[in-house]
Parts: sequence; C-alpha cells; structure tokens
Amino acid sequence: MEELYRQIDAMKGEMAEALCRLVEIPAVSPASGGEGERAKAQVIAEIVSDMGLPSPERYDAPSPEGVRPNLVVALEGAKRERLWIVTHMDVVPEGDRSLWDTDPFKGLIKDGKVFGRGANDNGQELVASLYALYVLKRSGVTPARDICLAFVADEEMGSAYGIQHLISLGLFKPDDLVVVPDVGNERGDFIEVAEKAILWLEFCVLGKQAHASRPEDGLNACRVANQLSVALDEAYHRAFPEEDRLFSSPVSTFEPTRRRANVSNVNTIPGKEVFAFDCRILPSAGNEAALKVVDQVCRDISDRSGAKISYEVLQRTDAAPVTPVDAPVVRLLEAAVEDVLHIKPVIGGVGGGTCAAFFRRVGIPAAVWAQEANVAHEPNEYAVIEHMVNEAKVFARMMASSLP
Repeated sequence: MEELYRQIDAMKGEMAEALCRLVEIPAVSPASGGEGERAKAQVIAEIVSDMGLPSPERYDAPSPEGVRPNLVVALEGAKRERLWIVTHMDVVPEGDRSLWDTDPFKGLIKDGKVFGRGANDNGQELVASLYALYVLKRSGVTPARDICLAFVADEEMGSAYGIQHLISLGLFKPDDLVVVPDVGNERGDFIEVAEKAILWLEFCVLGKQAHASRPEDGLNACRVANQLSVALDEAYHRAFPEEDRLFSSPVSTFEPTRRRANVSNVNTIPGKEVFAFDCRILPSAGNEAALKVVDQVCRDISDRSGAKISYEVLQRTDAAPVTPVDAPVVRLLEAAVEDVLHIKPVIGGVGGGTCAAFFRRVGIPAAVWAQEANVAHEPNEYAVIEHMVNEAKVFARMMASSLP
C-alpha cells in the first residue's frame, strides 16, 4: 500500500487538473435552468479511456428534457464480491455571481485548492475514486474484489434520473459493499450510517391586493405569510423536541428558506405570498407526523386571517433504515481511514440527504464518508487538493484490501 500511496501523491497535480476540467462543465439540472450531465459524462468517458480503464457502461434515464446519463466503470477483482463507489456528476447553480471571486465554471488552482462550482460537491470524490482505480490498474494490482465506480445524474434534485434509475434496473445486489462519498468533514474522521427524513414544503397564501394606503380594501398576504411562517416554526419545535445523539445535529430541524418575489413596488399590499420550508426530521418522528402539524397550523391561520392557504410537497424522502455500525462496508471503510489518516473515525448520522438512503431502503447497508471542507453550495466553493489525495488513498486501500 505504501507504494500505491506514493504514486497517488505523485499524481496530485494531475488530479487537480482533472478536477478543473470537470468544473468547467456546468452540469446543472434542466429543472434549475441547466443542460444536465451529458457533456460531463462525455468528458469522464474520455478521461477513463486515457487511463486505460474499461470503457464505461452507460445507463440513460429518460426525462422530459431528454436523457440523463449514468456511467459505471467496472474492473474485475480476485473475488466476485463487489465494492461500489458512487459519486454524482450534477452540480447546483452558481447562485449570485457577484459573491464569487472567480468564474464559478472556470476551475482555478490556488493555495492548494481547486475553486469552482462542483469542485467540492462532488467532483473531488469523483476524481479521487477514478485515480484510486487507475493507480491499481497501472501498478498491476488485482483488486481484492470487483470494483464498480458509478457516476450518477440528478443527485441534487432527488436522484429520480440517477441512482433511483440504476436501482430500478437491478444493478445492485444485497451483499454489495457500497460507499457514497458525499458527506464528510475537514478531519475525515466521520462515517455516516444514518440520515434524517427530508421534507421540502412550499406554501401559498392568497389574500387580496390593494393600495397600501387603504389596507381595509385588501387582505395582506405578506402579513399572513409571516404569521404562518412563525406559527409553523413554533409548532414544529413543540411537536418534535426529541434528540438522537447518533446524529451530528441531534434534533429535527425546520428552516424557513426561499421566498418568492411578490409585488414590485412599495405602496401595494401583496395579494399572494409563496415561501418554502426545509425540514430534516429524525427517524423517530417522521414525515407523516410533520405533515399533520402542517395541516393543523394552516387551518388555524386560514380561519383566523381569512386568507386561503395551500401547500405543495416539493421533495419528500422518508428516513431509511440505519446501516449497522458493524456492517462489512463500514468495517472496510473504517480500517482504510485509520490506515491513511491515522485516526479512528466516529460513526453517526446527518441531516443531509445522499444516495445512500436509496440503497438502505432496498436492504443494501451503504456507508458515507469524505474528507472535505464544508463549502458545498457556497460562493467560492473549493476542494482541498490534499483532501482529494487522501480520499484516493482511502479508496485504493478499500479496493486492494480484504475485509478486516
């Protein structure tokens, strides 16, 4: 392993350049105004070919905006047991460009980092998994088991055209070892085995538009929306005070987030307000209980104000079963992290959602790990090159090693 680690260290510049190349392809979902992952999938296929790795199998998912590609690169190992490393190709939009110091879709190497949208989420891990496999192949090392790298679409928007599509095709087996490197921390000492339920809700409050000098002629949807938002926030926290110390944030969280534009001038009372909540709910509570709270609060505020209130579920992901802390994939990952980083990782749960939840629902105990800065979705997003190198070493160790 030390020789493989040395080779990975020697390729850190090459890895950084590869990551820059991927950053420069804005694989934003069509639902967010982008063109999807097709161009990025083509570049990944070219990188794989240049490495001399087996050509990727492509699994296209049909969507209203055209096909969404998913790639799988497989290398045969000593045993038919399979290790999967699953990363995603899509990225979120850049947001407000004025907050960026550089072009978000021009990869920049500076101060030991690669800057650009998607560098951290999830390009760093995508490149690390590729180079881990490349080092084994170039060195003539036969992996301990079959290795499958999956590069999937649509993770940022719910995975319908990504990992859910691949699972529906029957690509995975119950005894597969699955790693989803899409949550981590700076030290690299956290392995995620559980995720909260996710509920995204968008509320619509309909009042009556009027001149601001004559409020008696209208019904101020802005005021009612404010009341509703506060009432929801308070009701949620009263209903779900539970804590679960398995999770790094041990409580259910309920955050008012996006608010759509209403009127364009100051002296008009808005007749319509639309706002959203992002809820991350402990498995012990669950989405159904949260929706009951929503229904009651909406009725109360509607009856009190006279406004018409409705809501839409934008995304719902129910909590998946927890991966056992002694599952084979957790033990293999834990041993690799200890070998590379010389630390014993903590095992726990998070509020964010990853592709691992979909595996857990079909009985495949996936594990999540990465060593990364906490800058995903932020302006000036970056990947630390040293972290990417360490990830490649961890993945190479997992590929080459038998179960502990």
